[in-house]
Amino acid sequence: MAKGKYEYWLTPEGLLKLEGWARDGLTNEQIATNIGITAKTLYDWKKKYSNICEALKRGKDVVDRQVENSLLRRALGYEYEEVKKKFEGGVITEKTVTKKEVIPDVTAQIFWLKNRKPDKWRDKPAYEDTSELDKLDAILKGLKDNATHK
Repeated sequence: MAKGKYEYWLTPEGLLKLEGWARDGLTNEQIATNIGITAKTLYDWKKKYSNICEALKRGKDVVDRQVENSLLRRALGYEYEEVKKKFEGGVITEKTVTKKEVIPDVTAQIFWLKNRKPDKWRDKPAYEDTSELDKLDAILKGLKDNATHK
């Protein structure tokens, strides 16, 4: 098999390798290197062959969801059990289980909120045009002043 030929990468075996590399966290550039092509060629293949594009998306989706779940768990905090075993002569003689807690992480919370609710949590609030409100305030003030002078 010639190393960079696209035909192989359209077979079930080739697509499975691509999906696996994406699931392992490899970048498109690293995947291209594994195939023996340039990153540009891989991007061209993704445009031209939907099977290749879909295999890479499926693989990346798995690991992206794992990272999202880990970030959420870290943001909220969690409990886990630590198990320690004491061995003597290859046999477990003592086992202790300790419940531990990982406190919520403020940095993970900020990161999550800035990305999930940017309208409420961005660093700099969006510029809001208040000119219409200013005009309305001026009209109401004028009406109030007019009413008190009579």
